[in-house]
Formats: sequence, structure tokens, C-alpha cells
Amino acid sequence: MMKSVRVVVVGAGVIGFSTAVCIVEALPFCSVTLMADKFSPNTTSDGAAGILFAAQFPDIPLQRQKHWFKDSFDHLLAIAQSQCAPEAGVMLSSGWQIFKEVPAVKKPFWSEFVIGFRLMTDVELKRFPDHKFGQAFTTLKCECSTYLPWLEKRFRKAGGQVEQRKVNNLQELSNSFDIIVNCSGLGSKALVGDTQVYPVRGQVLKVEAPWVQHFIRDGDGTTYIYPGIRSVTIGGTRQEGDWRLQVDDRDTKGILERCSRLEPSLNKAKILSEWVGLRPSRKNPRVEREVVELQGRPVPVVHNYGHGGWGVTLAWGTALDTLGLVKQSLHEMAPQPKL
Repeated sequence: MMKSVRVVVVGAGVIGFSTAVCIVEALPFCSVTLMADKFSPNTTSDGAAGILFAAQFPDIPLQRQKHWFKDSFDHLLAIAQSQCAPEAGVMLSSGWQIFKEVPAVKKPFWSEFVIGFRLMTDVELKRFPDHKFGQAFTTLKCECSTYLPWLEKRFRKAGGQVEQRKVNNLQELSNSFDIIVNCSGLGSKALVGDTQVYPVRGQVLKVEAPWVQHFIRDGDGTTYIYPGIRSVTIGGTRQEGDWRLQVDDRDTKGILERCSRLEPSLNKAKILSEWVGLRPSRKNPRVEREVVELQGRPVPVVHNYGHGGWGVTLAWGTALDTLGLVKQSLHEMAPQPKL
């Protein structure tokens, strides 16, 4: 048996904690530390509506993207169907995705993994006169403000250590750790000098509207209504390259107007809170490993970031992939028997 290998996971959002849990539970001979400067409720993940469906990334094999989605869906479905569901913040959610124009792809790649996917009938579409095509299905919703503390508890219970500190560069970790796992999202711009990761600003409101029971999402991704456990999240914005974290009143007004067109009863809903987050976007998420020379020695660095608005959807799937990459690194580090 190898003696304890020291692994550090940088980042405490849904990607970081999912990855840390996968590693600590699968590799008991590793000592795993999760390090970040921001924890729930102050991560980008905390404001995410956390509903599971995905966009297709251009350069990642479709089979791999299907795995990511299915692994995440199965993991969260098991939680939703267990007694942990309320404390983990995971629930089933049914509703509609509607389109103003018929999309090129009527059945997206993830349609085989959600529950009961079908195309909407003309009668159902009557409610949405501006839209001419729609999909109806049941998916999952994972509320990170509950889910992240639940994952943290699971991580600590398995022996994981948690440290709150800002990591400015990989060098400062190289003395204390044998493997570095980078789940720093938008932080990867500074941490590893990735110029391909950029923010997509999202503003949402939480409203009190317990009568709204079905999600509605416009296929363009800018207008959506997601009923949750304690409130309904409505949004949103997709502002590329916009770093503003303050709430914009014009955006609030626009969100209320657009969402009320789809669901007029929202005019009567009380606004509970407003929130802004920056999605860590990239043309393709980066889930890969490299060996970096740090202070004169080669250190395996495994990256898992750049999921954009699909972090909750893909977290468990990419965490399992990352675990596989960590195992490969361990294999290469193991002393080879001398012949």
C-alpha cells in the first residue's frame, strides 16, 4: 500500500466539493485537503438555479458529454429518492423548455437521460403564443446553498480537511502536496494563466410564488422560471465578459417583465432577494491533467473548470473523470519495481 499521498483540491464551489468528495471516498490512502478563499453561501454555485440540462460543447466527444450528464443525473436522482433529499437540497422538477423558432435539434443529446422527455402538443403551446415549439420533461434541481454544506459534511466525515485561504499560485502548494486538483473556475484565469476562461454575468431574483409548480425556460437561455424548495428563481441575464457583481435595477425590471409574460401570476409575487454571479465560461470545460514543474520538481496538476452555466449539471460526472485522472497520476508516481 502506498503511504499517504497528499492531494489538494482548490475551489469550494459545486465542482470543487463534488471532486473532493469523489477523491476522498474512493482513495482512502490519500489525505485530501480542500482549499478556497470563498465558501458557501459566497460561491458562484450558491446562486445557481441548479436545474439539470445541458448545452453541447463543440470540441468534447459527445460520448464523454453524455457520460458527464448521465453520471450527474444518476447521482442526484439517487439523492432525490432518498431520505437525504431535503437536507441535500435535491428535488425532481417538471416543466417546459419553449422556443420562439423551431430549433435545429429537436431532441438534445441529454433527452434520453431526463425523465419522460417528449415534444409539447399544440394545445400545451397555446399558453405561450410567442413560442412555436417546446419540450416537456422532468429533471432534477439541486440547490447549492443546501447542497454545498451537505457535501462539505460528507467530505469531512470521510476524513477530508478544509482550509480557508486564497491560493495565489500553484508554487505555494508544491511543498505541502503531491497532487494539485484545480477546480477554481474563473479563478483559473489568474491561478494558471488561462486566457480562455471568461465571465458570463447572470442576475436572478428569488420570489415567493408557491403556486408556480412547473419550470419554464425559454430556449434562448435568457428567460427562465425555476420553482425550488423554498422559493422560485427567476432570471436572467447572459452578459459575456461582464465582471459587475452589483445588482442592476434595469436587469431586475427586464427579468420581471419577461418572466411575467410567460407566467402572468408572477406580477403578484413578492421579491425575496436579488443575486448576481459570474459563470466561469470557456469554449469547452477543461478536464485534463498535466505535469507542471514547481520549485524544481514535477507535480501532477489535474484541471476541472470552465463549466459555464452547467456546473451543477456536470459536476458529479466531471468529478468522476477527475478522479480517474488523479488515479492515473498516482499510478505514474508509484515507484516502479527495479528489474
